[in-house]
Amino acid sequence: MSVELDSITQLQGIGRKTLEKLKFAGFTPELIAVSPVRVIAREADISEVQAAKIAEYIRSELMSEDSFITARDYWEYRKNIERISTGCGNLDKLLMGGIETRAITELIGEFGAGKTQICHQLAVTVQLPRDKGGLEAKALYIDAEGTFRPERVIQISKRFGLNPDEVLENIVYARAFNSDHQMLLVKKAFEIIKEENIKLVVVDSIISHFRSEYPGRENLASRQQKLNAHISDLLKLCSVFNLAVVVTNQVVASPDVFFGNPIKPAGGHVLAHGCTYRVFLKKSREGKRIARIIDSPCHPEREVVFFISTEGVVDP
Repeated sequence: MSVELDSITQLQGIGRKTLEKLKFAGFTPELIAVSPVRVIAREADISEVQAAKIAEYIRSELMSEDSFITARDYWEYRKNIERISTGCGNLDKLLMGGIETRAITELIGEFGAGKTQICHQLAVTVQLPRDKGGLEAKALYIDAEGTFRPERVIQISKRFGLNPDEVLENIVYARAFNSDHQMLLVKKAFEIIKEENIKLVVVDSIISHFRSEYPGRENLASRQQKLNAHISDLLKLCSVFNLAVVVTNQVVASPDVFFGNPIKPAGGHVLAHGCTYRVFLKKSREGKRIARIIDSPCHPEREVVFFISTEGVVDP
């Protein structure tokens, strides 16, 4: 079921001016359906009464009236979830078949651990035929650190027997220059995904701008609130469009840890609670990389080994 945003003008008290405000703020019917009323009102500069009326109408058109379903019904719903192969057998085994749609998968690790390499490869493998582990779809890549390299995509695409020019054409790229811009790009993605066959959204890295713009403990609360809103938008994105979201995250060292590993993911509890699956990557000896599931509602905690070669992310 679908609904056009222009149709809200048939509601009493909702005119063209309100419609234009919603469009200017980047709202689509899908985004309105999953956004709190106060957020719609604040970002579109309309009253909460108007926002509530619009949200109620949109949700009635897009969503089922039943809020509660049986676990069996939810199981049937989850059968629509798809997976994107990472192109690496060991990583696919770790993730029980690959990167899952309707979920956020977080790749955590220090520099050189392989986070961006996996993201580059996923932007290629999502384009593969379904019988080869892909979804025959496009990728949207939000680059916050300036590390996206088309040259790398060309190398990886040749390994999978794909036309490099076509592969590059099927990756929608955006450079995020600050945290506000990064959040805006995710909101704009609601419009782009409706027009394009996108099944993978990458944010590399999700925390970089937030860490640099909100230094010190005095800014921590503001940073975490914005980061929480950003994660919330990404969760809405993957749920509404049945696509996979992959984010990369940096690590920090805890100076108060004297025994054990002082390295932990950046972003605190906000990222920990917001991401569905968390994979910790680390460098090992002789060029090996180790991937370990550290948080998942269904995966067992285990490790696998992979390598990074000129052809991309590969098995040992």
